[in-house]
Amino acid sequence: MESVRLSVNINKIALIRNSRGANLPDLTQIARDCEAFGAQGITVHPRPDERHVRFDDLPLLKATVRTEFNIEGNPDPRFLREVMLVKPHQATLVPDGPQALTSDQGWDTAKYHDFLVDVVAQLQSVGTRVSIFVDAEERFVEGAKRVGADRIEFYTGHYAKIFSQDPQKAVDNHVRCAKLATELGLGVNAGHDLNLKNLKFYKEQVKGLMEVSIGHALVCDALYYGLQNTIQMYLRQLN
Repeated sequence: MESVRLSVNINKIALIRNSRGANLPDLTQIARDCEAFGAQGITVHPRPDERHVRFDDLPLLKATVRTEFNIEGNPDPRFLREVMLVKPHQATLVPDGPQALTSDQGWDTAKYHDFLVDVVAQLQSVGTRVSIFVDAEERFVEGAKRVGADRIEFYTGHYAKIFSQDPQKAVDNHVRCAKLATELGLGVNAGHDLNLKNLKFYKEQVKGLMEVSIGHALVCDALYYGLQNTIQMYLRQLN
């Protein structure tokens, strides 16, 4: 069974830093340590209010990360401008509004077709791979292909919510849509509410899965197990 890459989202680390107005924890050191502990990528999600990662963190992290740097967020003009300057390995487009607490749905890739075509082309023009955050529905996967995306990232919040009651029902639409994405030539990522309880099952069921982005659950686990141990625990679920 193929290996799936683990990208660690360090937004919650930035939230802790911001709460005291200083540089503790140091995000660049955290990124280096996550990679040293086995992470195969670093993800950040700068929001307009910069309550987590700030836009001025992006160049520093790009210079630090040696694996894969993934910046996710809603491509408003500022986000698009800053990301194109940094040129991360991957940009994940997420349709959350300025007041959103967290990302809770994917793009309607038909409704926003023209907008996404333009944004995808701009990001790809600077050498950045583009992934589009979508719910696991065939029509959204097909729409992602039509707008020129390189990958999709499945929103796994609904999967996580249903998992404890009926794991197979929770994952069935992801299995179907991942198969379709592979047939269309799209790479498959996943993220949101994946954790040590539901990750291994998801990885085993969803064929073609390339990468998962995990932040909140991993940081919560690290409070109990330590960051190095926790990253290794997540990697064991994937490999």
